Formats: sequence, C-alpha cells, structure tokens
Amino acid sequence: QVYLVESGGGSVQAGGSLRLSCAVSGYTYGSACMGWVRQAPGKKREGVASIYTGGGSTYYADSVKGRFTISQDNAKNMVYLQMNRLKPEDTAMYYCAAPTSGASSAECYSGSWFRRNYYFGQGTQVNVSS
Repeated sequence: QVYLVESGGGSVQAGGSLRLSCAVSGYTYGSACMGWVRQAPGKKREGVASIYTGGGSTYYADSVKGRFTISQDNAKNMVYLQMNRLKPEDTAMYYCAAPTSGASSAECYSGSWFRRNYYFGQGTQVNVSS
C-alpha cells in the first residue's frame, strides 16, 4: 500500500513563502520519480514539479520556474516543495504524487509522467492572498 502524506500548507500573502512536505511509504523510493501536482477550484490538475530520486534531475512547470524548488531526503523518504514569491494564482490544493507504473529519469525530467496514472495523497491547501 502506497501512502503519501502531505503537510505544510497554509495561508500567506502574495510574495510570501511556504514549504510543503511529503512523507512517502510503501513505494520504491530509490531511483523513483516523485512530484507535486496542484488543483485549483474549477481547473484541471497541473503537474508542478518532479524529481528523480536516483539522480536528482528535476522538472518544473513554466508557471513556477524560478520560484519553486523540489528536493528530497532519501534517508527519511521525504519530498519537499519550497515555494517562494507566491502569487494568488498559486492558490490550490497541492498533492504529492508518484507514478503508479514508475517513470524513467527522462520521463521525470520532462514531466511527461503527469499525463499517466499516479498515486497521490490527501493534499494540503495553499491560499495566497493579494
């Protein structure tokens, strides 16, 4: 059974920062692709960032490049998303995600795995006010 447990969401003003955490269990963490997706009310789910735990290569959606940083702690089976210079349009439920059938480093780096099935947790809400 795969468990992805997110935490760290909250309410901030535009320009502020938050750090999301994801505790991973039941998933082959080593050399795996992990990431974050978000969904705002009335919008489709969007792949935000991913990291290949085996080598550290990362992917970022254009909307968050330069502001968000995904990282990992292999010893703790944790994945993080540092979000800086937050904007009101970043308001969404954020989910930690892992592909159900795995993903190569190339798929992880391109973000293409977000188009396939993936596991995700219960989510953590991020609200950014202007």
